[in-house]
Amino acid sequence: MQATAVIAIFAFIILASLYVAPRRASVEGFFGGMSAEGRAPGLWTLVLSQVTTWIFARSLMNAAILGFFYGFAGVLAYAAYYGSFLTGGFIVGRLRAKGARSVQTWLSDEFGGVGTTAYNVVIALRLLSEVFANLIVVGLIFTAAVPDVAWVEIASIVGVGLLALIYSAWGGLSAALRTDVLQMSVFLVVFAVAFVALVATPGFDFGAIVTAQGTAGSYNGWILLLVAFLQVFSYPVHDPVMMDRGFIADEDTTRKSFIHAFWISALCIIAFGFFGIQAALDGAEYQGELIGTWANILPVWVFILLLVSLLVSALSTLDSALSSAARLVVEELRLAPKTLNGGRLAMVVFAVAGGALTLWGNQSLFDAVAVTGTASMFLTPVIVVALIGNRKVALWAYMISFAAAMLGAAAYFFRGNEAIARLLVEGHKYEQLLQICIVVLVVGFVAVLAGARRVEG
Repeated sequence: MQATAVIAIFAFIILASLYVAPRRASVEGFFGGMSAEGRAPGLWTLVLSQVTTWIFARSLMNAAILGFFYGFAGVLAYAAYYGSFLTGGFIVGRLRAKGARSVQTWLSDEFGGVGTTAYNVVIALRLLSEVFANLIVVGLIFTAAVPDVAWVEIASIVGVGLLALIYSAWGGLSAALRTDVLQMSVFLVVFAVAFVALVATPGFDFGAIVTAQGTAGSYNGWILLLVAFLQVFSYPVHDPVMMDRGFIADEDTTRKSFIHAFWISALCIIAFGFFGIQAALDGAEYQGELIGTWANILPVWVFILLLVSLLVSALSTLDSALSSAARLVVEELRLAPKTLNGGRLAMVVFAVAGGALTLWGNQSLFDAVAVTGTASMFLTPVIVVALIGNRKVALWAYMISFAAAMLGAAAYFFRGNEAIARLLVEGHKYEQLLQICIVVLVVGFVAVLAGARRVEG
């Protein structure tokens, strides 16, 4: 019954998404998000698009998993990453004040082609991680909903990925914006009903939720909160989905959209984290995946709504990631002509590559956040000194900061290697991540400050 319900509801949402997608595609709409009449998106279109592409399936699962293991501290730590809307909005405002049309145009002016290439490498990794992680969650959901069918995981990953690719490839960014509004509206309704059901259960205690220590204790949750504070300044800049939406509407609309997106998404993440905390308070076993735990402790209809919420958020993020991939390949890397077919080809490449990564075996959802978040930290000293401090930074200093961040990301990813483990503190992986982030920032700031000079006039 639950499998039929999940598939039927999700199929309806996909059909509705195809219905609201634009009938006619233009180059301006595909890459710039303009409507068929040439209008930029309005405030709430932008807000809902920002939110639904950031509270994606991977993030919802991360919030719940961190709540399960580390209690309210774990949920707060993940919610802190959503401060990226505030730091990202601030950075977008500074970039636009300098006349930049994107992060890449500012980096090109400051550091030339080498600087933009380094940045584009990081955001390409980010986009691949988005496709990979959300498809992984899709597979986990359908495996939980249809546990007796061996091939359901691969079939669902291929099927949902293909459906997202179809309507994304038709309309690009304009399709993503229009379907985001529908998908976010559905998500908010479905998730609100599930959350009210959770709060209304006899065993729910808000005081117990906010003081929960999790099954592994709250210590590492607080460590992760420190990591989030270190990463939150650079984190939004390496997310092309957010940055692309920072340059398509007027400045006032854009500024307001970032503020509204912050409080809405942060509340959603914290609320979803409650499901993970409650599972721990109920004494449930993790059973390898939290989805399986929910199946045992939640009423069937609430479990169905949770799965639908995750699927909707996965679908929404996939189309946005693919539209940003098209803009990256065509407008920034110029590896394909600025035509509809050029953008569609880029989408196909990223969809296939992200799908292929799901066969790789590493399904640790937070690792993708930690690795790309660490890689993005080379931008923190550059933005602080060059963009905010208005100083000219030498290319060599920029590249040292970049190299430090990439080595830090690699060190976290390969932390199990014996040689790398000797360089890291003995402790939990989040303690090692905190150490790496501090070293990356110190090296980056030393290099950038050493290579900075005051701009004359």
